[in-house]
Amino acid sequence: MALTRSLAGGDGRVPSARAERMARAVFAALGGIVEIGTVRSTGTWLLPDVSVGAFLEPRQEDLGRLMEGVRVVGRFSGEVMAIADGLGYFRDHEVPAASLLLWSEGITGVPEPPERLEEPELVRRMCRIGADLQLTRLLQALVAAALAAGTEPGEGAVGIAEILRVACGLAEPGRAGVTSADPGRAGVTPADVHRIWRVADLPAVLRPASDAPDWGKAGYRAYDAELERLLQGEGPGPVRACV
Repeated sequence: MALTRSLAGGDGRVPSARAERMARAVFAALGGIVEIGTVRSTGTWLLPDVSVGAFLEPRQEDLGRLMEGVRVVGRFSGEVMAIADGLGYFRDHEVPAASLLLWSEGITGVPEPPERLEEPELVRRMCRIGADLQLTRLLQALVAAALAAGTEPGEGAVGIAEILRVACGLAEPGRAGVTSADPGRAGVTPADVHRIWRVADLPAVLRPASDAPDWGKAGYRAYDAELERLLQGEGPGPVRACV
């Protein structure tokens, strides 16, 4: 399917200000995924045990592949991709309970006293919710960036599927096959993320009253169909580990 219109200029680049906003949406979701994966990798759910630097050190090749995929799918310039470094998500830093509350969008609520947010059971719950939310936010940000750049669904969906495979490995770092860092959870797969995205984000875009242009709606439908073809056959089986 050829998109009849995009926001990209003749050189295939989206105008800088818009590209920066779209890239920041991608990087924010990835930042949440990295922080959540770091917490889960401890196996203790104790925030003082968390080290983002130690978590990412053996995963640099996977992170590099993921970021290259983002660059290609969104046709982002080097300057736009450099925003990721400035945000600091991919450098060593602390992960406070407030960050997990942010990534899980406050669904758990704030207990009394607020210090209870650091209790392992609440940390585990925020990680579960946050992983689902941020992986879904990532997919929405990637599809939006791809459509704005005019990346054809047949090409862009392949790249997005690979990004999701790596991102799911980051969000579920203890998982190999059916093993999970969170014993009460089988682990979210790229196919799961696609299904959540389709029911959580697509209806608002595709409903008749939506202000999305027709070319945009057609693009979202095409990406949905391509992602279904690529991912839904994978089912709940193993997703390649990041290490």
